[in-house]
Amino acid sequence: MNCSLLTLLSIFVLIFNNLHAQAIKLKKDRLMPNLVSMSFERVMGKEALKVVKDSTVKKIDEPTFVRIKDVDFTNGTIEVKVLSRLLKNAPESARGFIGVAFRINEANSSFESMYIRPTNGRSDDQVRRNHSVQYFSYPGYTFDRLRKEAPERYESYADMALNEWITLKIVVNGQEARLYVNDTKQPCLIVKDMKHGATSSGGIGLWVEVGTEGYFTDLKITKQP
Repeated sequence: MNCSLLTLLSIFVLIFNNLHAQAIKLKKDRLMPNLVSMSFERVMGKEALKVVKDSTVKKIDEPTFVRIKDVDFTNGTIEVKVLSRLLKNAPESARGFIGVAFRINEANSSFESMYIRPTNGRSDDQVRRNHSVQYFSYPGYTFDRLRKEAPERYESYADMALNEWITLKIVVNGQEARLYVNDTKQPCLIVKDMKHGATSSGGIGLWVEVGTEGYFTDLKITKQP
C-alpha cells in the first residue's frame, strides 16, 4: 500500500470519527446525580458542572457520579476536561479524586472507571507519583484490592495538579481501556482485562471521591461503529 493511499485512509478515519463524535452539553435536564450533589459554576474561564460526593457515603470507589441521560456506550472514546480542588473539610487521605465511570448498568450497580489523583502527580514521594491514575471496577474491584492482588497493573504516573484543567481521554475497545492525560500521544494507563468483560455496555458518569470539589466541562463521546 503506497503512502498516498495510507494518507487518504487516515483522513477518512479522522473524518468518520468526527462525524460520530457527540458533544454533550452538561445541562440539568440531561443529568442524574447519584450519591452526589451537583451545581453549575464558572471556573478558570469555563462554564462547568460541579460535583461533590454525598458525605453519608463512607465506602470508597462507589457509584458517586452524575450520570448522563440517554447514553448507551460500549466501545469508543470519552473525552472530558476536569478540574479538582480539595474541600475545606477534606480528610488527610484526599487526593482530589476525579474521573469517569462508563458502561454503567441501569441500576448503577455495575460499571468500569478510570480516575486521577491530582495531588500525586507532582509529589516528592515517588510511590505517590506512581499512584497518579487508577482503574477500578464496581462492585468488588476497589483500588486497594487491585493494588494488593496485582501491584502496578491498574495504576500509573501522569503529570497533573490540583486547580488546573486536565484533559482526560478514555479509549475503550472490548475488554481494553486506555487512559490519556492532557493530549499525550501515548496512554499513561492500559487495562487489558476490564472486569465486566468485552461486551458490557451502559451509561457514562462524571465521578468523584471523598474530599473532592470536582468540575467537568467539554464532554465528548465518540462511539465506535
